[in-house]
Amino acid sequence: MINREIIRIKIVQLTYAYYQNGNKNIDTAEKELFFSLSKAYDLYNQLLALIVAITKESRRRLEVLQAKAQREGQKEPSQKFAYNRFALQLENNRQLAEFLETQNRSWAEYPEFIGKLFEQIEQSQIYKDYMESSSDDYATDRELWRRIYRTLIQENEDLDQLLEEQSLYWNDDKEVVDTFVIKTIKRFDEKNGDKQELLPEYDSDEEKDYARKLFRATILNGEEYQRMMTEASRNWDFSRLAYMDVIIMQIAIAEMLTFPSIPVSVTINEFVDLAKLYSTPRSSAYINGMLDAIARHLIKTGRLFKQMDDKKTNN
Repeated sequence: MINREIIRIKIVQLTYAYYQNGNKNIDTAEKELFFSLSKAYDLYNQLLALIVAITKESRRRLEVLQAKAQREGQKEPSQKFAYNRFALQLENNRQLAEFLETQNRSWAEYPEFIGKLFEQIEQSQIYKDYMESSSDDYATDRELWRRIYRTLIQENEDLDQLLEEQSLYWNDDKEVVDTFVIKTIKRFDEKNGDKQELLPEYDSDEEKDYARKLFRATILNGEEYQRMMTEASRNWDFSRLAYMDVIIMQIAIAEMLTFPSIPVSVTINEFVDLAKLYSTPRSSAYINGMLDAIARHLIKTGRLFKQMDDKKTNN
């Protein structure tokens, strides 16, 4: 699950923190990097568990309504949502259950939030259409939760605030992790039952190696990379750079020089996007031009053996 987008975000954060920390120890900083990445995987599991928590809340409320209907001789309420096939499969998932057993926190600690979110779902047109539909199969149940997640969970200020309170590591993770939760929902297959595989923490050891190499190259060669910035910025006002801009470009140069298989244009575009997230409004255009100039200078001086695209990068 942890991909290069998440890794780049974490390395920007941890490199900035490294230089702000008076007691600089790269081994300690590297451990913090991998701990921070593991927290992103924790968030993935917690967001899947949120679906389970909402489903349990719906069953709790259904039991109350059923008891009332029996007392008053009324029609039994529908069990369609409370016993949604996809949600039940997720609830019984072995991997998710094993993860939750290791956690100190549970969605049961936030009954008001879960209740409010369930009511928002219940009032949504997505829910109403589902409950009124004659379709009654696993695919319909799974699609319901994909739509609920994209509409009511992916963009949810109350949830964002609650997650921020739970872990400072999750401030910038949710937007990326949401895409993996949706991917997981789409991948679920009824025939796999409780053995349905969730996304692994890392797709391969290659991603862990990428994180380690990029972070170490950024720190260990930092002074050299900053000299490269100075050399290549003769036509630029280097003093205009915010400190975060320098950090972002330092990591970008490390990626250019350390990973020959990553095209220069990909590196520039990825770090320009990070500048939009972490730096000043004007930084992305400035960094785009600077990184382009730095890459061309490195190629010209024989320090970078890559081709440059004539096509402009994003800014």
